[in-house]
Amino acid sequence: MADFESLKDLKHNRGLIADAKAFAQDASAASWLFLCGEEFATMPGGMSYSDVQAAVSESANVVSDPPRVLTMDLARRQVAALDTLPRPTLVTCRTGPRSSALIYLYAGLKAGATADEVLARAEADDAPFFASDELKVWVAQGLDELG
Repeated sequence: MADFESLKDLKHNRGLIADAKAFAQDASAASWLFLCGEEFATMPGGMSYSDVQAAVSESANVVSDPPRVLTMDLARRQVAALDTLPRPTLVTCRTGPRSSALIYLYAGLKAGATADEVLARAEADDAPFFASDELKVWVAQGLDELG
């Protein structure tokens, strides 16, 4: 089984984030990769990239929320952003499925893991993306094409 140590340095959300500063402080986050576009800030329970920037000293914004389709080009941009951010790093989307998919993809790539290993770990961890066949396919494709 692959070593998923990088999962310890990455944290995704499991639902809406009520207070960006408190979320970052609770995780002792050094950085944050925000996957939402500015339209999320106008939604009930939403937040903006400026909220993220106010909560941590280093951040990146790779807009990946619906209706955007998760592609391998987007995965490459997300992985590249994660490679530049100091740890521990928050990775968040609206409610957690896309951010958790990215974290497991990234950890799997760094560990040289197979899709079966990553998906088994995600299932054991009850990762939010594991309930989505679309996201499981995206993670497996990313491990195959980006690894």
